[in-house]
Amino acid sequence: MPAHLSHPDGLLQQQDYAPVATTTGTRLLMLAGQLAVTPLGETTATDLAGQVHDSLRNIATAVRGAGGRITDVARLTFYIVGWTTDMADELWEGTSRAQDSDGFSVPLPPVTVIGVQALWRPDLLVEIEATAVLD
Repeated sequence: MPAHLSHPDGLLQQQDYAPVATTTGTRLLMLAGQLAVTPLGETTATDLAGQVHDSLRNIATAVRGAGGRITDVARLTFYIVGWTTDMADELWEGTSRAQDSDGFSVPLPPVTVIGVQALWRPDLLVEIEATAVLD
């Protein structure tokens, strides 16, 4: 069942993501952090927006591969190397591309952004974890 996204009164009202996702289902899908890499591990993009988009594309592939739909995604956690708020435009550009090409909801489900020192390899800028609830 798709996650129902909402903006309850009293919480930050913004357009990029919904602070609350309510869902029911019979299977909980928790994805390992996804990167902007091919199945062979080759990095697909060098910029943050491109890596966000390609990481979300890999999440879409994983959710569909588990028998779910993108609308089943109930939460996203972004780990971004050297995060500062001036990187937000690139982050939202990448998510917008994924919304257009891969069917992620508008607004996104609840999002958490965490700045990190490094990821698995120095060419990787973002890793994204997802939780979905499947029928």
